[in-house]
Amino acid sequence: MTTDELPSPPTQQPGRFTSEVMAGGSVVEKADDELVGGVRGALGVVAVVALIGLLGLFSIWWLVFVVGVLIAIFLHELGHFTTARWTGMKATQFFIGFGPRLWSFRRGETEYGVRALPLGAFVRIIGMNNMDEVEPGDEDRTYRSKSYPKRMLVISAGSIMHMLIAVLLLFVVYVAEGETFPNGAEIGGVEAAGPAAVAGLLPGDVVQTIDGSSVDGSSDLGRIVQSNDPQESVEMVVLRDGEVVTLNVVLGANVDEESPLFGKPYIGVSSSTYFETIEHSVPAAAANAVTDIVPTSWEMTKGAVKVLNPVNIFTHVAGTNDDLETRPTTLVGVTGLSDDVGESQGIIGILFLLAVLNVFVGVFNMFPLLPLDGGHAAIATYERVRERGGQRYYADVAKLMPFAMAVMTVLLFLFMSGLYLDITDPVG
Repeated sequence: MTTDELPSPPTQQPGRFTSEVMAGGSVVEKADDELVGGVRGALGVVAVVALIGLLGLFSIWWLVFVVGVLIAIFLHELGHFTTARWTGMKATQFFIGFGPRLWSFRRGETEYGVRALPLGAFVRIIGMNNMDEVEPGDEDRTYRSKSYPKRMLVISAGSIMHMLIAVLLLFVVYVAEGETFPNGAEIGGVEAAGPAAVAGLLPGDVVQTIDGSSVDGSSDLGRIVQSNDPQESVEMVVLRDGEVVTLNVVLGANVDEESPLFGKPYIGVSSSTYFETIEHSVPAAAANAVTDIVPTSWEMTKGAVKVLNPVNIFTHVAGTNDDLETRPTTLVGVTGLSDDVGESQGIIGILFLLAVLNVFVGVFNMFPLLPLDGGHAAIATYERVRERGGQRYYADVAKLMPFAMAVMTVLLFLFMSGLYLDITDPVG
């Protein structure tokens, strides 16, 4: 990171686009007589609500899921807003949506409102970086003027809010239905005369280990089998009608020349992840809802890194990769999946899906990449490290603009690829 050591934030005149990228939202302030209200404002809000409500005509579960996402987005920004106000920062805008203003009003020093594109939300906090010019009298209320702990609290408040939402949703799910976790790969179909059939594997068997390696789901079964070579023998421990059975399976070789798995080891079965459910008391549900956030966050982190790999994106778009763990997707795809989840599991399934989504967003948002919140946290941390003898150090974020643009390009490519896959090859 290239920086200039400055006794105070410099006043620069960046372009509007640059300022909004670095600030995370609009930097244009409106006078009271420019706010949008009256009939025009009401019609704009009604139009957005009606657009969202149309989802219910296609699937009630789509509507429930999207409303849950919008509530999470609102609470994310509320986290930023309340902590900014609590730490003495000046927040001048709180908007749901992006693009042109549809309706707004001012209370105190903050403009609240709705914009045309319901694709997110933002809170405008003045003085987010050294490019953000503010009135001299407001300098002590800027984000950049506050202590490192206060800046970190405000910038991470959105992700903290997502984690709190996830804990609450998991608690509700655990109390209502218990905690469900993967515990093996359940065999669906067995190819006649295939390696599995020869070894005695039957439909309904639940594979729990292969050569001592735990099988937590269907993907583990395929991964472990393909880590061996054809003609090798593997030991499978399966659960059959409550009894533990050990089978030795001699792996075959895939002979389908059209398959991307041609020549690789196989056993000739179809499978799905087997789930077990543990019922919890209210205290146990509360405790597990909190502790489960840590492993879930770790899994989400690993998943995000895999999805961001350009190789995985290209191979999925090219149709040569069908691994769902590395596939990019968007809210369009997840919303489509919510219909299947709602039909099979009801509202509890939707709440669990929303909990997992909140953990993912909370984790991904704190990746140290501009313009994500984690990028601002990284800058604040870098400034803290560079401080000497109580002298504040201000990073020149204008020099980070090329990096921010590169990140935005990758994210746009990821979004477009995910949207293409969600439309042409929906999950579920």
